[in-house]
Amino acid sequence: MIEARKIFKSYENKDVLYDINIIFERGKINQIIGQSGSGKTVLMKCLVGLDEVTSGDVFYDERNFTKMSMKERKILRQELGMVFQAGALFDSMPLMDNIMFPLQMFSKMSQADMIKRAEFCLDRVGLSDAGNVLPDELSGGMQKRASIARAIALNPKYLFCDEPNSGLDPKTGVKIDDLIEEITLEFGITTVINTHDMNSVIQHGDNINYIAEGKVEWQGNKNDFLTSRNIKLNDFIYSTELLKRIKARQ
Repeated sequence: MIEARKIFKSYENKDVLYDINIIFERGKINQIIGQSGSGKTVLMKCLVGLDEVTSGDVFYDERNFTKMSMKERKILRQELGMVFQAGALFDSMPLMDNIMFPLQMFSKMSQADMIKRAEFCLDRVGLSDAGNVLPDELSGGMQKRASIARAIALNPKYLFCDEPNSGLDPKTGVKIDDLIEEITLEFGITTVINTHDMNSVIQHGDNINYIAEGKVEWQGNKNDFLTSRNIKLNDFIYSTELLKRIKARQ
C-alpha cells in the first residue's frame, strides 16, 4: 500500500497540488486521471521521489518515504518498478541486457541467476524469443511489453506506469492493460497508473482518483465511474463528440 497524506506542491510560489489524500491499494489497479496540466504527473513524481513535496508525507506500507535519508530512499527504490511513457529502453542494448540492467545495478545475483530472471520476465510478457533483439526493431506494443519486463525484473512491491497506452492503437492498448492487471494480481503489487485512456479506466479502474487543477475532485471505481454526478468529472469523461452522443443515448 502507498498513501499520500496532505500533499502540497508549489513551484516558485505557484501551487500545483493542493491537499492530496489518496490510498493506493495493494493488488489493485490504482489510477490517477485528469487533463494535461491537472497535476497528475507531478503527483507521480512526488510519489517516487523524482520531485520533493512542499509539505505532506508519502508512506510505503507505513514507511515515511518523505522523511527518509537519501541512503534509505535508495534502498526502498529497489522495491519500485517504473514503466515510462516513452519506454526508456536502451537503444544500443538487446532486450536481454535491458532487462538485466537493474539486476546488475541493484542485486547481488550471479550472472546465471540474472539471466534466468531476465528470461522469466521476457517470457512473462510474451517476448521469450526476443532476447537478442534491439528495441528499435520492435513494434510499439512490444517495446511497452519489454519496458514492463524490465520494470518487474527486481520483483517490485510497487509498480508505477506513466501513460502505458500512449502511442498505441486501441487493440494493442487493451493487451497492455490486461498484462499490467495480470501481473498486479499475480504478484500482489501496488500498481499506480497515470492515464487519460477511458477504456483503461472503465475496464481496469479498481481505485480511480480524478484530479483537476491540482485537487482530488472525485474518487471511486470502474463500477460507478460513468454514473457519477460530479460535474467536473463528467465534463472530463464526455469531452469528445462520440462520448457525448453515447451519453445522450443513455
